[in-house]
Amino acid sequence: MQNRTELLLQQIQKRILILDGAMGTMIQRYKLTEEDFRTPELKNYAKDLKGNNDLLSLSKPEIIKAIHREYLDAGSDIIETNTFSATTIAQADYGLEHLAYAINFESAKLAREVAEEYSANNPDKPRFVAGAIGPTNRTASLSPDVNDPGYRAVTFDQLAEAYSEQVRGLLDGGSDILLVETIFDTLNAKAALYAIQDVFEERNLPLDPREGGIPIMVSGTITDASGRTLSGQTTEAFLISISHVPLLSVGLNCALGAKELRPYLKVLAQKSPFYVSAYPNAGLPNEFGAYDQGADEMAGQVRDFLKEGMLNILGGCCGTTPEHIAALANLSEGFAPRKLNQLEVEETLD
Repeated sequence: MQNRTELLLQQIQKRILILDGAMGTMIQRYKLTEEDFRTPELKNYAKDLKGNNDLLSLSKPEIIKAIHREYLDAGSDIIETNTFSATTIAQADYGLEHLAYAINFESAKLAREVAEEYSANNPDKPRFVAGAIGPTNRTASLSPDVNDPGYRAVTFDQLAEAYSEQVRGLLDGGSDILLVETIFDTLNAKAALYAIQDVFEERNLPLDPREGGIPIMVSGTITDASGRTLSGQTTEAFLISISHVPLLSVGLNCALGAKELRPYLKVLAQKSPFYVSAYPNAGLPNEFGAYDQGADEMAGQVRDFLKEGMLNILGGCCGTTPEHIAALANLSEGFAPRKLNQLEVEETLD
């Protein structure tokens, strides 16, 4: 794993790395039924399971591998595991908390198999697996009850415990990177980072990727034109609040399209001591919740990011497909990656 970390660090200094696009958007294309989400063990399970996309890593692994291949064919350097909602907390909606570790392990294993296949076919373009760690469906900073603002549906310790199990599964399955993503509440992200540090410590893994540790990516979500996360942080405050960890990258994803994301991404590009990532939605959703922005239009908006030297990692979130990723991959070849100020990095990590 250390060699793959070194390889990743070498690659990210040379060029803009391409992340994959939306997993859920691709799964929707298969028009799956309730039966597709059921493993043999869950054949007679009482609850509906349709929509539990993470479960497909167990029930339909060939579909998940096919989606990974489509994104790798489009030019992705990094593919995300199918684990956005694979914590015990999120799986509790389906009563499947007991499958959380297995979902994470198998999802990472599937992605690892496909990434190794493509890396072997083209050693000059190594492919990497990012273990996707979503925000869960609960927030530690805000009350879900307007009549009781002091109430919390989850505690920091509960989040950390759930994230720890997820991290173990992702590492055991072969993830090269851990990606804490779509952060709408930084306290949730802090619980995830705490869990990662705890698991690294129990496994005697260094936290700093330059010392052979598993690289950690963090990606927040600016929810609207206010320029803040759902829990009220500005982009700069979000950056400061997670900078105690020696991250590989910090960035933004989801909620907004590329055009709307630009001013907040610029803040990170100017102030982050880490590499910077962005994977916006394919524009804003229409009245039916669908994303209409085509690949060329999205690439046209992303061009400004690249011209201004803002990015090191580029991909797509909701509504994006292999067509979008191919357009972004082709576009990125004409631009240099954002340069790190090494002095700033060393000062931040010390």
